[in-house]
This record gives sequence, structure tokens and C-alpha cells, in this order.
Amino acid sequence: MQNNCHLSKLILEQAKKYGEKAALSYRDYDTNQWVPISWNTFAQQVKRVSYALLHIGLRVQENVGVFSQNKPENLFVDFGCYGIRAVTIPFYATSSAAQVAYMLNDAQIRYLFVGEQEQYDVAFSVLAVAQSLERIVIFDKKVQRHPKDHLSVFFEDFLHEELQGDMRDVETEYKQRRNDANYSDLCNILYTSGTTGQSKGVMLTYGQYAEGFRVNDAVLPLSEDDVFLNFLPFTHIFERAWCYLGLTEGALQCINLRPADVQRSMQEVHPTCMSSVPRFWEKVYQAVLDKMENGSFMERKLIREALEVGGRYWEKYRAKGKTAPIGLTLQYQLYDKTIIRVLRKTLGLERANFFPTAGAAVSPEVERFVHAAGLNMIVGYGLTESLATVSCDVPGKPVTMGSVGRLIDGIEIKFGPNDEILLRGKTITPGYYKKETTTKEAIDSEGWFHTGDAGYMKNGELFLRERIKDLFKTSNGKYIAPQMIESKLVLDRYFDQAVIVADQRKFVSALIVPDYKLLELYAKQNDIAFANREELCRHPQVIKFFTERIETLQQDLAHYEKIKRFVLLPAPFTMENGELTNTLKVRRRIVYEHYAELINKIYAEAEAAAAN
Repeated sequence: MQNNCHLSKLILEQAKKYGEKAALSYRDYDTNQWVPISWNTFAQQVKRVSYALLHIGLRVQENVGVFSQNKPENLFVDFGCYGIRAVTIPFYATSSAAQVAYMLNDAQIRYLFVGEQEQYDVAFSVLAVAQSLERIVIFDKKVQRHPKDHLSVFFEDFLHEELQGDMRDVETEYKQRRNDANYSDLCNILYTSGTTGQSKGVMLTYGQYAEGFRVNDAVLPLSEDDVFLNFLPFTHIFERAWCYLGLTEGALQCINLRPADVQRSMQEVHPTCMSSVPRFWEKVYQAVLDKMENGSFMERKLIREALEVGGRYWEKYRAKGKTAPIGLTLQYQLYDKTIIRVLRKTLGLERANFFPTAGAAVSPEVERFVHAAGLNMIVGYGLTESLATVSCDVPGKPVTMGSVGRLIDGIEIKFGPNDEILLRGKTITPGYYKKETTTKEAIDSEGWFHTGDAGYMKNGELFLRERIKDLFKTSNGKYIAPQMIESKLVLDRYFDQAVIVADQRKFVSALIVPDYKLLELYAKQNDIAFANREELCRHPQVIKFFTERIETLQQDLAHYEKIKRFVLLPAPFTMENGELTNTLKVRRRIVYEHYAELINKIYAEAEAAAAN
């Protein structure tokens, strides 16, 4: 049963109901054990944070920064702030010094909570330019503080600081703020990754969260028996809203600290639910294909048949709400109890309930594979500005592969020029923090939020086309959707990253980052000598190998959409170079700037070849 009370009261109310039942769990890397945290302890820590913040003079609706990986302390601080009508601003753990300085100054943050050494070092490095910062509170006791640091304190010491003055004053203020809590107050400011420019602070209210919980609870089969694995960063609206939704249901939150450990965590906690982006499932898909390729003939045959039967059973019948023929049903049930069951157990997903997936387009191959494996992927669409969910697959209703589901209750939609998706409803942001002009550009006078995504409705389901700003127009007047082509490439396990080049060019080309580990293994198996990655990426046999794979992957594309030339890069795109956002989206403009000389060379060589 969902508890959709105000977030300022949620944890304390749930503690009354669940008491010593585990609310949270995290891996202690020193003991290598998962440590449970009860609802009572969670509530106690939340209240301690509220009192400590009141003690240092945190004002109503003041902004507090949280710069950390996923940790229980993130949630203690979030809900501790909500209890006294403060606003939390999560920073991605991988944020650069420049990004941190910008957010600190833009939001005038006085108090910043940091996770581990990396975040502490970045925060300390920007002290000279952080105009408002008064104190840094450190979660990890192992952090080595700078000798000249007089601003920081460890989290436990911060909570233990002796309260000066009459405790009754703090208690009175605490009760008053809880009584004054309302749904119009700001809850969070989430700075978007900024694929095209400077980050914008998306304002989210308590009312948006309450509405989001209501409409998601109406369509998703969640209960207090569910076990969530928090894999995406809490900074990401998808994970944040999903985690909070789970807390309203009383579900256990297993907090994954290090993203690289997610598959290990899955095998240890056996989650029933986990929000993720399509790239995660693409990696799982590639790993299964790899296992098939390295298995015996019989193993390959059985896994391939099982997935083919499972895919057909889901796509042709179950997804459409139809009854499958008895022969196919029996075939699927046999595989589901044997090979597919082993596959789920290997992944740690034998207790699967459902898995919401959003953040980018899901390829048909991956969607079919996940359902063939007996995992209920709920594909959806949303933005930070819409508090995540705009639409999602609804259990019990037909699902069309390639759609992003059905609109949640209370969301209005219409389509503007270029089929742009416009949204209106109670979950839509009131605007961007301290950016009135930008807000007016995004939300028109009638309250419609302009998403920048193109799409269409068909039989009650929403389908996406492309980011309008990402559509390229070749010099021949043809429109190219780069993300669609890129998503085809990265399905192949030899492709790690891909960026399409086409805007105002005569043909489509690509910058490709191969999976170096697999490519080096291929080179070894085929006696290809190389001294370094540069040589490997230029080797004629490797170029031929990738050319053949590209031709296979793009065979269903129109002639003008096909990649005519490509370059293999010896180094990946990175956040450190500014080429990726914190959510690992490509900043095209930056990539094009960094590789301008190489891109120009591609087209110059093509011109020269055509002239001869």
C-alpha cells in the first residue's frame, strides 16, 4: 500500500509502520558484506540531519548541495532537508571542478555534502571561486583532508556537534517547519547534463513528486516485497524518482555504490526491480551473444533456439494480449524452465518483477531479447523537466515494440511544428532556476512545455522519432537521424562508441571507438601485428573487418543514411575531455571541435578520390 504523504514526513511515517524491517542496504567494501539499515534507523538519521542543519542556521527553502556517489547518506541528507523545507541539489559524482563551481555559485550553496576522496578534492579545489560555500561535510571517514582545510567536517562529527543554546528552540523550529511544509515548495534543483551548452537547473516541487507517485502507482505492480537495486546515480531524475516511489511502497532499496559492480550486485541482492538505460541491456545482450559465440555447438544452438522461441512468444502474442498456439506455448514453457531460467539465474534476476528502462531509444533487438529472457522490461519516456515518466508500457495492455508506452494519467500532449512533443500537466517543472528567459523559451504562454523531441501517437502509444535539434541535413537536402544510426552500431559488441557526422556534408561518415579488448583479441587470433592502438585502428585487415560489420548493421537503411566512410579512434570519448555528459550522452559540438581536422580529412580524401 503506497504512502503518498508529503516527502517531509515520509520516512518517519514509514518507520512507524515498518519499524525494524530493512529499508536500505549497501555493500560495506571493507567486510564485503551487504549491510541492512532499518526504517527506524533511517528515520533517526533523517531527523539528526534536520536538527544539525537547523543548528547551523539553514533557512527555509535554502539550497544544499550533495556531491556523491550513491550512498545511504545521500538519502539521509535529502530527507533531512525535506523535513525542514530545504532544497537539495545533487551533483553527479563525476562532475568536473568547473561544473561544481558553476552550480555552487548559481545556486548560492553554503553547505555541501561530499562522498569520497575524488569529490572532496574537487570541492576543495574550487573553494577560492565558490563565493558562498561555508562548510563541506564529508561522508567517507577515509578521506584525507587538505592540511589547509578549515571548512570541512566529517558527517558523523557534523551530526554529533553539540547543539548550543536551548534544544527546545531547535525542536520548536523543526515542528513549525514540518507543519508549514506544502506542495508548492521547491524540493530539488537538478542541473541537466547540458549536451549543447551550460547546465540549467530544473526546478522540481513536492507537488510534482506527489503527482508522480500517484500516477505511477496506478499502473505499476509494486509492493513492500519488492527489492530495488539503485544502479543509476541518485542525481539522475529517473533513479531519484524511482527510488522515492519505492520508498512510498515500503520496498527495500539496495544501493549500488560503484556502477562497474552492478552485475556483481545483481547476483548478490537478486533485485525484483531496477531502473536502467538501454545501454545497460545492450551490454547484457552483447555478453550473452559472446557466451554463445564461445560455447559449444550444442550450447549455441540451444540458447539461440530458446531466445528465438521466447522472442516470438512475446512479440507475436503476449505483447499483443493474444493467446499463443499450444505448440509454441509448450515450447516456450520448456525453455523458460530450463535454459532461460539458467540465464536469469546467472544474471541474478530469477525473482524479477519488472525493469523500467528509459533515457534513450531501445533497439528492437534488445527489447525482444530482454522479453525473450522472461524479463518484463517496461519501456518509458520522460525528462528531468517532467519528473521522469511521461509514458510507459502498461501491464495488461498491448505493447508495440518500438513504442515508449502509454501516457500516464494527468499528462496532456500535443504535437507542434516538426512533430515536436509538447506536454502539460502537474508533473511538469515550473521552470529553470534563475533563468526566466530560458523558461519562457521552453514553456509557452499556454503552459505547454516544448520537449525538443519529435514523435507521434498510434493506437494509444507514443513513438519517438529523434531529437529535433539533432536532426542533420546533408548538403543534398536529406535529413539524417544520427542517434538512430549510432544505436544500430553499438549493438555490435565490437563497437563501444559511435558518433555520426553528416550535417551540411555530402554523405554520412562516422567516428568509431572500438571495444579495444575484443579488437585486440581478434588481432591476436588473426595474427595481426601492432605496436599500439593507433596502429591497430589503422590496420587494413581491421578496417576491412569493421567495414563488413557496418555493411551488415546498416543494410536496412536508406542509401543516403548509410555510412560511406569511417575512422576508428585509438582513444574513447570521455567526460574528462568534455566529450560526454555526466549521463554519458555525447556532446556532439565538443566532439566535432576536437576531431575537426580528422573530419575534414575524411571529406577531403573523398573529394580527391571522386575527382580521380
